[in-house]
Amino acid sequence: MKSIRYIVTRPCLQEGSLRLLKYLESTFPNAGPAVLVDEKGEEHAVQVDLDRLRVWGLGGLYHAQHLGVNDVLILTLLAPGRYQVETVVKPHAPQPPPRREVPRVPETRRVVVSSTPHVREVRLQEVRPEAPATRPAEQRQPEPRPAESRPIESRPVEGRAARPPEPRVTEVRAAETRAADTRAAEVTPLRPAPVALTPDLPASPAGGSGGTVVPAGGNSSAVRPVASGRSAAPLRTLDVSFETPERAPVASGPVLSAASLEAEPQLAELARLTGYRLEHLGGGVLRLNAELGTHGYSVLVATSEAALQTPAWKENADYCVLLTTEDGRPANTPCLTREALGALIEHAHLAPLSPVDLRGYWKAGSIDLESAASVAELVSSHLAQRGAFSFVLLTLSQQPAHSVVSVPRLAERLGSGVNYAELGSILDTLTRPPFLALTPLPGGQYLLRVGVPDLLNELAEYADGVRRRVRPAAREAVPA
Repeated sequence: MKSIRYIVTRPCLQEGSLRLLKYLESTFPNAGPAVLVDEKGEEHAVQVDLDRLRVWGLGGLYHAQHLGVNDVLILTLLAPGRYQVETVVKPHAPQPPPRREVPRVPETRRVVVSSTPHVREVRLQEVRPEAPATRPAEQRQPEPRPAESRPIESRPVEGRAARPPEPRVTEVRAAETRAADTRAAEVTPLRPAPVALTPDLPASPAGGSGGTVVPAGGNSSAVRPVASGRSAAPLRTLDVSFETPERAPVASGPVLSAASLEAEPQLAELARLTGYRLEHLGGGVLRLNAELGTHGYSVLVATSEAALQTPAWKENADYCVLLTTEDGRPANTPCLTREALGALIEHAHLAPLSPVDLRGYWKAGSIDLESAASVAELVSSHLAQRGAFSFVLLTLSQQPAHSVVSVPRLAERLGSGVNYAELGSILDTLTRPPFLALTPLPGGQYLLRVGVPDLLNELAEYADGVRRRVRPAAREAVPA
C-alpha cells in the first residue's frame, strides 16, 4: 500500500492531534474511530473528525515516541479504519567545539613621549594588542608601561640646522606651524587616527615651550597638553568621541514602510513562478490575478495595516488577505504571513506550482507556516515521483537494447523505492511518445526497444530542436 508522510507541527503536539490536509483526505475518508499501530505493535485508538478536519487521540503516540516539531509520521493503510504508523525523528546538530583563544603576541612600538620645536623624546615600549571586538578601532590605544620603556633617542635640534632623524624612524611633515622651515619627525602613532604635533604655542608659565596633541578629526574638546623638556611621564589613554551630526527631518507624507517595499519583490517573484499576473493598485495594495477563464480568480494583498484604509482595498476580488508576520496576526482577519510567502517561493523553485494548486489555500482563509508545510508535502510528492522515474530509468540502463523486461524481476531490483502502482504508471509512460522506449508484450512483459543512454540522447536532440523553433516564435509574439 502507498505510504503517506506527515510532518508534525507544534499545534499537533499541543492538542495531540493530526490535521487532515488535502493530501490526507483519501487516507482518512470516513469519520469515526480508527486504530494506529506503531512500530512496537502497540495500538492507539484515535477519532477521525471530518467536520474539524482533525484526527484526535495521538497524544500518547507522540509521548511514547518522543516526537517533536518537524518530526515525521509515515502512515500506511492496512485495512479500513486501521493504519500502520512509523516515526522518523530528525537528529539534532552536534554542538560546535569551543573556540580556542589564541594568546596575542606583545608588540614593540615607538612612542613620542615629549616634543618641542628643538627637542623630541622617543621611547620604545612593549604593548599587548587589544581584541578588536572590545573597543572601536578609532578608540583603541594601549596603556604605556613605564617600567618596560627605555629611551631610544633624545637629541637637540638647533634652529634651521636641525639634523634629519635616523632612517628607522619615519619622517613626516608636521602640521602647518608658524615657522615653515622647522621640521619635526613623527613616528608611528599609537592608534590608527593620525596625531599632529603643533609646536607654535605660547611659552608655559615655567618658561619652557609646550606642545599640544590634537586629534586628526579636529575635535577641540579633547586636547591634551604635552610636557616639554626631557620629561619621562607616561602617556595616558586619549578617548576621542565625535558627535554625530543631526539628520534633517524627513518630510511627512504617505510613504510606504520598508516591510511593504520588501514584500512587493517577493509577491512579484511568487507571481512569476506560479502564473499569477501582479497588479499594483497603490497605497500598499496589490492584486494577484489568476487568468484562467472560468477557473480564474483574484486575490487582494495588503502589505500593511494602513493599506486596509485605502480606497484600493475596496476593489473587487475573490479573496483578500493582509500580509503580516506569524507572531503579529490580528484576530478575525485573513492573513498571509511573510514566513509562509518565503516558503511558497522556495517550494515553487523546487517544483511547479499553479494558481489551481493554491486556490484551496486562499479559500481556507489564512496562509501560514502550517499551510506552507502542506504545500511542502505536495512539492515532496512531485519530487518523489520524479525521483522514482529516474530510479526506473537508471535500473533499465543496466539492460541492453532489444531485451525483454520482466516486471516482477524489475520490481525486485528496484526494492522498496518504487511500488507496483508507480512502476506500472512509469512503464506505461515509457511506451508512449516522445519516449517510445518500451513495447508491451503478452504476459505483462515489455521489449526494451532502445538503450537508455541512446534514449536520453534522442530526447536531448528532440528537445533542442523544439527549443530552436520556439525561440523565434517568442520573439515574433513580442511586437504583436
